[in-house]
Amino acid sequence: MRRETFPGIVALLCAACGGAPSVETAAPAPGTDEALVARAKSFEIPTEYVPPPGDALSHHTAGFAKTLCSAVFVTGLDPDFAAENVGYFTGPYEFRKHVKERHVDREKKEVHLTLENGVVRTARYLGDQGCVALAAGEDSIHYTPVALKSNLPDAATTPWPMGDVLPEEPLPPEVNAEKVAAALNAAFDPPAGMTAAFVVTWKGRLVGEKYADGIGISTPLESWSMGKSLTATLMGMLIQQGVYQLDQPAPVPEWQEEGDPRAQIRISDLLRMSSGLRCRAPGEPGLDPSLGYLDHLYLYTGGANSFTWAATRPQEWPPNTIGRYRNCDPVLINYLVRLGVEGRGEEYLSFPRRALFDKIGIRDMVAEADPYGNFLLQGYELASGRDWARLGNLYLQDGVWNGERILPEGYTKFVATVAPAWAADGRPVYGGFFWINTTEAFPIPKEAYYMSGAGGQNTIIIPSRGLVVVRLGHYKGQSEGDEALGRALALLMEAMPEG
Repeated sequence: MRRETFPGIVALLCAACGGAPSVETAAPAPGTDEALVARAKSFEIPTEYVPPPGDALSHHTAGFAKTLCSAVFVTGLDPDFAAENVGYFTGPYEFRKHVKERHVDREKKEVHLTLENGVVRTARYLGDQGCVALAAGEDSIHYTPVALKSNLPDAATTPWPMGDVLPEEPLPPEVNAEKVAAALNAAFDPPAGMTAAFVVTWKGRLVGEKYADGIGISTPLESWSMGKSLTATLMGMLIQQGVYQLDQPAPVPEWQEEGDPRAQIRISDLLRMSSGLRCRAPGEPGLDPSLGYLDHLYLYTGGANSFTWAATRPQEWPPNTIGRYRNCDPVLINYLVRLGVEGRGEEYLSFPRRALFDKIGIRDMVAEADPYGNFLLQGYELASGRDWARLGNLYLQDGVWNGERILPEGYTKFVATVAPAWAADGRPVYGGFFWINTTEAFPIPKEAYYMSGAGGQNTIIIPSRGLVVVRLGHYKGQSEGDEALGRALALLMEAMPEG
């Protein structure tokens, strides 16, 4: 999750028309926390907030167990390394010290974490559905996992991008190969940045990649909120197939009673993080920590039906009015994906594989679910650098792959255009489950847009340069890794021609 900050501008106005001068403080600058809180209050609907149930430490530990399970059984990392360096988002590092005993059961493929008070939180590996944190006090899940079968040919003998065989001919002369190589090295410097994978494609061709020791071209790595952009893709496919329309009211079953204001929320509002649902998230302006554990995190760790939880949140603001980065919106898009797929009689858990992954050559992405079999693609997915590059190139190619239109015409423009509610808030940085480089967070053109996940995960699309750049890293190195990515991108701007 990327959070942008916008410095305020202090302006003083003097009135000197006789008598003692008076000084007035101007309204807070757009985009500052003060301005965001004031604007939100002016639109607030007086609905009741009920925080998620359960103990916060237990939830944090469930998140840690799931993260550790995925790191060990999906990525293949050493448990001690993972416990120290991976996935602080749902299992914050500062809370891990409360785990008295950590047991990785390789035979049963489970992780058991015991707290000082005797509470045990467990995560279980489920094969093609990755890992799941079991609900507190439960030892089973509420769905039957599905073994996924790919129809793709052997990647080792299939040319890129549908496979992993790269062309042998040298780069064209307009690409500065030395600068590309320098960018690859810059992405891994310093080592404290913990970059794990860096992949660069130009006009669809893979022109450079580098990996940390023990990481390869098919290693699924923590990706976090880049999964929101995958969610946008799945919804875009259903829109292209005629299941939904972008601006129709979202047909969430829980909102269909007469007079329910949530019935006015459109699919486009959800995609733009502008639904207005009361769903608290970390880092947002005006956050009151005394209200308890955050909905944004509970949707990962609660062991509840995440779709039902998100669908039953009350309205806080009118839709398309206030932009806030809250997980309820992508969870509800995933809810609609499930409803749309099952509504036409298809199996849900295999939908991403058969409808998207097999079409664009993705083999190594693991999409994880809650205990009820609902995909948690707001952030629980792991994938290789090459697989994220494939998804990025689908957008670079305007949603067309091998001559087939997979996403609706104009959909890539939609996701890469600043959401109206975010623009009105003075934060022109968010589109449709994609971030936009409007404020030049990266040293690349302003029109670039990108998937972004906690811990420094990024897939960046730069249409004017024909570039897709993927950077994946271990969570602990985020700060240094972000700085290294900036230096690498600056070099790539020198390496690649415009147009």
